[in-house]
Amino acid sequence: MRRPCIVIVGAGFAGFATARTLSRLCRGAADVVFVNPTDYFLYLPLLPEVAGGILDPRRVAVSLTAALPGVRLVLGEAVHTDVDRRVVRYADVEGRVGEIGYDRLVLAVGSVNKLLPIPGVAEHAHGFRGIPEALYLRDHMIRQLELAAASEDPAERAARCTFVVVGAGYTGTEVAAHGQLYTAAVARRIRLPHGQRPRWLLLDVAPRVLPELDPRLSRTAHRILAARGVDVRTRCSVREAGPDGVRLSDGEVVPTRSLIWCVGVRPDPLVDDIGLPTRDGRLVVDEYLAVPGHPEIFACGDAAAVPDLTRPGRTTPMTAQHAMRQGRVAARNIAASYGHGRRRPYRHHDLGFVVDLGGTQAAANPFGVPLSGLAAKAVTRGYHLSAIPANRVRIAVDWALDPLLGRQTVQLGLVPSWAVPLDTASPELPSSPTASAAVGPPAR
Repeated sequence: MRRPCIVIVGAGFAGFATARTLSRLCRGAADVVFVNPTDYFLYLPLLPEVAGGILDPRRVAVSLTAALPGVRLVLGEAVHTDVDRRVVRYADVEGRVGEIGYDRLVLAVGSVNKLLPIPGVAEHAHGFRGIPEALYLRDHMIRQLELAAASEDPAERAARCTFVVVGAGYTGTEVAAHGQLYTAAVARRIRLPHGQRPRWLLLDVAPRVLPELDPRLSRTAHRILAARGVDVRTRCSVREAGPDGVRLSDGEVVPTRSLIWCVGVRPDPLVDDIGLPTRDGRLVVDEYLAVPGHPEIFACGDAAAVPDLTRPGRTTPMTAQHAMRQGRVAARNIAASYGHGRRRPYRHHDLGFVVDLGGTQAAANPFGVPLSGLAAKAVTRGYHLSAIPANRVRIAVDWALDPLLGRQTVQLGLVPSWAVPLDTASPELPSSPTASAAVGPPAR
């Protein structure tokens, strides 16, 4: 008799936590297989520090094969799930199409950039969801300031020195905070003419920055950013974007070559493709993270509309904190379906949030206690070191050396603009693949 095959699609917070827990609970009793387009788990919360020149990109990338030695990795993008045949179809990095059968399936495909029907945004904005986008943004900031320094046109210099971030949630606020500090360091080295300084705008339609946080922490973040010169505008967004600037919702035209899109995320399109009931684009699951009517399919993280038992009638928000804990619960419930332990519902109260504002500044509310300044910074960095599953010593060393050695300000030129489109949705299945492959147990 063959061992059952548990397939996990997606290696984000939810998928990684599921695989890590299953590798311990089902060791030797089941085959655990990852389907993911990269061979690493990305620790997204530290990505702004990669763009800001503090951390090497490898620090936030955790090798799946090293961290999960008992889990098999299929390097490919899942493009279709056949629920009746119990197979997942994927396209590998060379365009070949393969299928893998499953006895249990965990959909943890995460999310992609949320697109809005605003003219020009899809063509001229860049998101911030992965290492390529962080490396592109770092190069782009340096490039714009160097081109500004070489220009004799005051209008061109001003446009190249202006950076617009849309979305003042966690990601947008941290990108603006770290980006402002980084461009200030670059500007000091290249000495922009005529006293030109980088200008940052942070826009959001919400009435305050960080609307998910306690209003006291929002005011703290707003005050810190404003003190650095960041132009924070609430109840404001972009109405139209072009190659040379953006038109804001209040009618103002801002000349810029840099539009950074951080308005939020939406579930991966693979969720709709599966053909099962969804809620707000997320797969409907019960409190045990199983799909009703399909006990062999589980979903967690951003891809799943998980009932929030602490707030009846609502679903859990799309945060890394929930995704990690849902992954562990999904793994235990899968193990329980094979007779190992008992299944349990997902119930979790938020433990608080942390926002790194660069330098010595942060905002945090661990267990509901609002903090700012050095205390919040210590809590923020301590949380990240405890949460990331690897590279802790390297990250701590980079943090310690940053104030002593300063930031390196050189373009690597590794990621061109066309390689980081704003629309990061999964590619369609190739209609005429050059080859095909099949792995895993036979489809049922």
